[in-house]
Amino acid sequence: MTVSAPDFAPRPQLAEDVARLVRKRIFDGTYAAGQYIRLDQLAVELGVSVTPVREALFVLSAEGLLSQQPRRGFAVVPVTGRDLTDVSNVQAHIGGELAARAAATITDDELRELEKIQTELEAAYASEDDQSAVRLNHEFHKAINVAADSPKLAQLMSQITRYAPESVFPTIAGWPEQSTEHHRKLLAALEKHDEDMARTVMAEHLAAGAAPLIEHLTHRGVVD
Repeated sequence: MTVSAPDFAPRPQLAEDVARLVRKRIFDGTYAAGQYIRLDQLAVELGVSVTPVREALFVLSAEGLLSQQPRRGFAVVPVTGRDLTDVSNVQAHIGGELAARAAATITDDELRELEKIQTELEAAYASEDDQSAVRLNHEFHKAINVAADSPKLAQLMSQITRYAPESVFPTIAGWPEQSTEHHRKLLAALEKHDEDMARTVMAEHLAAGAAPLIEHLTHRGVVD
């Protein structure tokens, strides 16, 4: 996969963008377990200096996706089903609590914005626009987390989400339909300000992704 230099024009979040790209490549199988990522080669490919690439690889090493080897660089750490299940379960617990808090205080304007995002997300799924689907799904969940008015908990959720391969989900057979059903139930719970229902639906939604994700990544050879 080749990424054009204009996509990585200098800007403050450049290292974060590089880290996001490398995560995607790990989870889509472009970078196999045990493969070394050459800092200088990646910098040349992306048309950037080695500094943001080095920063990105250190971040991914801290996340456990890469392992730094003395004098050899950064190697991809194997992705395991247990890790993916653990991340999903933690997301389900924290996400459920955030959804419950959002249900208690969400405004009509916030509900309208969520409805708008969900409508656009369903259109992206229908047109198989995976890139837009990933972005809109992220916006949907972020809007709920913001409505929860619990910044520390939302920040923790954001950090955990880095370990979840969001870019993979639109390509999993049946997941867009299942996700849409969950989101619609969640919107109904939020509109009713039903905290218990919002917590349950969100927790079930986030936990439900683990099994099809593991199956999909196993089939792709990402998970052994």
